[in-house]
Amino acid sequence: MTKNKLIKLGFIMAAAMNIGGVLLFSRFFTNSMINELDPVVMSNFGLLMIVIWGLAYLASAFITSNIKWLAGAFVIEKLVYVVAWSLWLANNNLDDVYDKDVFAGIFYSIYGLNDFVFMVFFAWVFLTHIKAPKR
Repeated sequence: MTKNKLIKLGFIMAAAMNIGGVLLFSRFFTNSMINELDPVVMSNFGLLMIVIWGLAYLASAFITSNIKWLAGAFVIEKLVYVVAWSLWLANNNLDDVYDKDVFAGIFYSIYGLNDFVFMVFFAWVFLTHIKAPKR
């Protein structure tokens, strides 16, 4: 697989994780437990903004000019979520979350790891100065 195809696939996967993950685990914004456990970051508005970030990743997959600085912005965005998740984990017990709601438990178990993986991916795109694939 060429680097350009890998970049396009990475952006599409990031979009799918943001959009699909939020819609699945929030049960299309009806899982109030996610909101209650982190009412600032994971309010329904916050979850909607995560979906919007996913749409931005999806749109980025089809940009045919240099995406270096856009990827750099995504690195910072993902870092913010990784830090927020780490602070949340330091102050909460996942076992208690699973006892209340399995979907919320899974969500809070994986969202920061997911964001870390894509932060590294976006950093790789930024640092390698690769232009988006031409089609």
